Amino acid sequence: MTSQNNILKGVFFVALGATTYGMLATFVKMAYSEGYTTAEVTTSQFIYGITGILLINLFQRIKNKNQTVKATPKNIFSLMLAGTSLGMTSLFYYLAVKYIPVSIGIVLLMQTVWMGVLLEMILEKKLPSKQKVIAVFIVLFGTVLATNIMKNEISLDWRGLVWGILAAASFTTTMFTANRVATEISSAQRSLYMLLGGSIIVFSFALATQETTFNLEIFIKWGIVLSLFGTIIPPMLMNLGFPLTGIGLGSIVSALELPVSVMMAFVLLNEKVVFSQWIGIVLIILAIIIMNVNFKRKK
Repeated sequence: MTSQNNILKGVFFVALGATTYGMLATFVKMAYSEGYTTAEVTTSQFIYGITGILLINLFQRIKNKNQTVKATPKNIFSLMLAGTSLGMTSLFYYLAVKYIPVSIGIVLLMQTVWMGVLLEMILEKKLPSKQKVIAVFIVLFGTVLATNIMKNEISLDWRGLVWGILAAASFTTTMFTANRVATEISSAQRSLYMLLGGSIIVFSFALATQETTFNLEIFIKWGIVLSLFGTIIPPMLMNLGFPLTGIGLGSIVSALELPVSVMMAFVLLNEKVVFSQWIGIVLIILAIIIMNVNFKRKK
């Protein structure tokens, strides 16, 4: 009964983390509508995010009376290097939703499903299972419906599509590295060093692209909200939930991010979402379930 309670607790944490992250792009779009730039949005998010994770690390150290396993210089370097893809994901995703609807941006981000299978095949040098191949085709078909390309009822800016695919590629890299690099140290430490690595990309982008005076009001109006919904709450809840649910069930529950993101854009931004797009979204979620469910019966 205890293990069942732990799984339910894990499902709750992952669902809440995915729901929180699903709301993020809508808030970014709302910040854009107030005239803030991508540089201002990402910079404020990362500065508050690093501050929040630093405080969490400090609290854990005091609580554990400095007994926490400390990161070695090699750990720090590896995590910061892995974190650069985290910074790229935020940048590319935010640039994508600048040119295309949030409902399309989140669908493009979900291309990590087939990109992950492709990367796994390259790294492990073996062909994917039939189950994964079927899931990939369902994702691609679902994407065609969800982006409404065939009917062309929604005009899509090619810049948004390119940034969206780049966001998915960097997010795939982030997911692979996050589960393999310096796993012996606490998740709060790992989050901190990955954020520091990501901030190098974000701050470099801000310096290179910000042509007007940096609007410091972003820190008061949107910075805290963006860091909580994008940098602090989702990873902390996912790190709490995934060990309890396991990767398979956790991945299925985290797919909640997709409908939540579309619903938020529909309600708060009045984005047009046609019936065929909902069918596409359901197909992508179905593909994630197929990929993570073990269909082999136990003897």
